[in-house]
Amino acid sequence: MERVPKTGEFYRHFKNKLYQIVTVAEHTETGERLVVYQALYGDYRTYARPLSMFTSEVDHEKYPEAAQKYRFERVIPGKNGEWRESFDGVQLDVMDGGDAEGMDGTFSECAAEAQVNPYLERFLDAEGYEKQLEALNQMWGRVGQTEMDSIYLVLDITPAAGEINEQLRRVIRHLETRRKYDGRRLR
Repeated sequence: MERVPKTGEFYRHFKNKLYQIVTVAEHTETGERLVVYQALYGDYRTYARPLSMFTSEVDHEKYPEAAQKYRFERVIPGKNGEWRESFDGVQLDVMDGGDAEGMDGTFSECAAEAQVNPYLERFLDAEGYEKQLEALNQMWGRVGQTEMDSIYLVLDITPAAGEINEQLRRVIRHLETRRKYDGRRLR
């Protein structure tokens, strides 16, 4: 039975770095299936590799210290700081020792931090400048630096330093400028 990752699943590389599956794609020329996945550490780069390589076993001659059987093994966030690991259908509970690559604290703490602020979610779901500006104006006093960093990323703008409300004010001015000049190009 072929192990095919699914969008949104989490995997640990045998070198102990965590990744999330973006999708399984098909190469346009060869038809080869590629796994597209994103690092959950560092600069959160996105990678692609052939499915056969993604699901292959670790070369234990080259990497004798590798504890995993497979190059990538699925991990499922559990309760109370646990990872529930799945190896071809066999379930094992493993305590998270904290400070997994790119994460501080237990997984449950990281999962709680990963909960999307509803005001940020409105912004992310907003279509068009008017709806985005409306969502941003509802954020006063309701967002922190994490949400601001997400906004900077989505809008592809350089983060600004300073107090949160001042950062929010700058983002709103930036978006108003974009709306103004994008509207002129259409005329």
